[in-house]
Amino acid sequence: MMRRIGWAAVAALGLCGTLAGCKMGAADAPEGGIDTVRLVNAGEDPANWITHGGSYAEQRFSPLDQIDRDSVGDLGLAWFSDMDTARGQEATPLVMDGKLYVTTAWSKVFAYDAATGEPLWSYDPEVPGETGVKACCDVVNRGLAAWGEHLFLGTLDGRLVALDRDTGAVAWKTVTVDQDKSYTITGAPRVVDGKVLIGNGGAEFGVRGYIAAYSADDGEELWRFYTVPGDEGDDAPDYLKAAAETWSGDALAGENGIGGGGTVWDSMAYDPELDLLYFGVGNGSPWNRAYRSPGPDGRGEGDNLYLSSIVAIRPDTGEYVWHYQTTPGETWDYTATQHIVLADMEIDGRSRQVLMQAPKNGYFYVLDRATGAFISAEPYIPLNWSTGMSEDGRPQMNPETRIDITGQPALVMPGPLGGHNWHPMAYHPGENLVYIPAFEAAMLYAPEADWKPDRARGFNIGFDLGAGDLPPDLGIRREVQGTIKGKLVAWDPVAQEARWSVEHPGPWNGGLLATGGGLVFQGNSGSEFAAYNSATGERLWSFAAQTGVVAPPITYTVDGEQYVAVLAGWGGAFAISADGALIDNMRPVRNISRLLVFKLGGTAALPEEPDFTLAALDPPPSRASAATVALGGSKYARYCAVCHAPGAVGSTELPDLRRSGALENRTAWLQIVHGGALSDNGMASFAPSLSEDEVEAIRQYVIKRANEDKAMEAERAKTRVAAAS
Repeated sequence: MMRRIGWAAVAALGLCGTLAGCKMGAADAPEGGIDTVRLVNAGEDPANWITHGGSYAEQRFSPLDQIDRDSVGDLGLAWFSDMDTARGQEATPLVMDGKLYVTTAWSKVFAYDAATGEPLWSYDPEVPGETGVKACCDVVNRGLAAWGEHLFLGTLDGRLVALDRDTGAVAWKTVTVDQDKSYTITGAPRVVDGKVLIGNGGAEFGVRGYIAAYSADDGEELWRFYTVPGDEGDDAPDYLKAAAETWSGDALAGENGIGGGGTVWDSMAYDPELDLLYFGVGNGSPWNRAYRSPGPDGRGEGDNLYLSSIVAIRPDTGEYVWHYQTTPGETWDYTATQHIVLADMEIDGRSRQVLMQAPKNGYFYVLDRATGAFISAEPYIPLNWSTGMSEDGRPQMNPETRIDITGQPALVMPGPLGGHNWHPMAYHPGENLVYIPAFEAAMLYAPEADWKPDRARGFNIGFDLGAGDLPPDLGIRREVQGTIKGKLVAWDPVAQEARWSVEHPGPWNGGLLATGGGLVFQGNSGSEFAAYNSATGERLWSFAAQTGVVAPPITYTVDGEQYVAVLAGWGGAFAISADGALIDNMRPVRNISRLLVFKLGGTAALPEEPDFTLAALDPPPSRASAATVALGGSKYARYCAVCHAPGAVGSTELPDLRRSGALENRTAWLQIVHGGALSDNGMASFAPSLSEDEVEAIRQYVIKRANEDKAMEAERAKTRVAAAS
């Protein structure tokens, strides 16, 4: 387990802002509230949950054991609170001194009495609805940070906001991104020594990634660390000059540069003894390396640092210390922004200070966190982009999957959602197991010919997102459905193998919490929240949540009584961008956003589950020419599929366009898609990218698809009748 310095020892050091070097940093420890002492020792304060991962080590482990394997059967709902946003809910709540704070979709914040659920205050940053079109993966928010008497929120439109913890009043706010570009913030900030650390998203749209530090006192930017080269030239810091040697071509240069990606949109961890901040770096922009970093023959070339890397820096200055790249020259959206966990453990007969990550690419990595040296890596799911790992930790590539080099389509495992996405893992030091919310889903990657970036709207990835659309064929759909799996994997990081696993109804299951009571808590896409034996995986308790649960749980105490809280509400990348029929056939799931809080003997009850029957497909006749439908299909794939699902087979969170009331009305459709009539709801105008004729072609494509699926549904109904008789 990661070593902790006790309260008395920290006090003896003079309340050092950073324990390495015993210095006071940009801000002295604030009076009262959350300070360096409390943050460094957060893991020893199980009554509260004061930082995103439970501690700087991000282990998401609590020693609380009042709720254990014997008593968990008596766990019941203590209280709940319905949310006012029916979108994906991904936040980790914070609990401090009997009060619970949580963010929701659209970057809203709510405060409650942690024992009773009494609302205390709320804050709405009033993110403009049209910002939703800049978000690759839903209008989600993953949580808050705390320092002093303030909470810190990153908003979807790129602001960093400081709120008074008692009242929700705004203390200060600052814009952290160029809001004219497609930057967003969905991740939770962290605070080290009075510096608020936050990154951003937007790599799919063509931005340049970075992480920055801001003063907790007034929001002043203190430093900025870019993750990919830019136009600095000789003025660039040495780490960026070194990175520039791993790129080719001039795609990043000038005002027309394509950004490069590398956004720091989620994971961070901090070791106060080494004084190192660790963060994960995202994918390239565009995904297709042949366009992003082309060699002289037009094929992808170079490792493209620091894409898909874990980077260690000094949080006081942003100084580069080391990096490790999980996917050199990545071209499949294999981010390394997934959860980072720090721990101490014995490996090969000696104690090691390790950093662990299961990024999208399917390998589980163990690194030396002091130096970044590679220790080990093994696949935690089946994969085919790599044939193995070299002794120095460089993956060996499968040439058939290097579509940026071959220029040919390839079915690659894992697909762009990875073998593990943003959903946090948990580490149980007693079991020495890391619990991974894993899934298996491949994707057909097909290079898009003559691709050009579009800076106004739509994904800029260099691949044809319509190439893998499933046909309206029940047999093929059933076959594909059988290949998509979701599971909870208990991973031994020393042996580099699974000790046990639990199959879920489908992919995209919740983040995790491990406890001293011998339990692991997780929600799933089957609309339940469950507790498992941390040693064996046996399910010991479950609760019907009425909605998919993707957020991670936390636990805390008030007056000595233990509670478990989780934010429920189906959504996120898979929910909006996967084929809706596949989701519904695995387990129909809808969004009912609410905070659920449990305790032993809890007797609260949810309202009766609402009826969930989709309207029958009833599209107008399809009369458009094949050319018009083909044009509409290509434009739909690039500009619409990311939110309304491939092949127009929508799910339940965002409107299923096959069932849209505007589908039969050309004028209404044009007013929405081209005119921006629903921009306040998140449906911005696509006039900067699509002509009126192209918008109409998209409508005709959706009509065609709706008629095809209506016929397929009729065939399915006949099959069911025949089977029943």
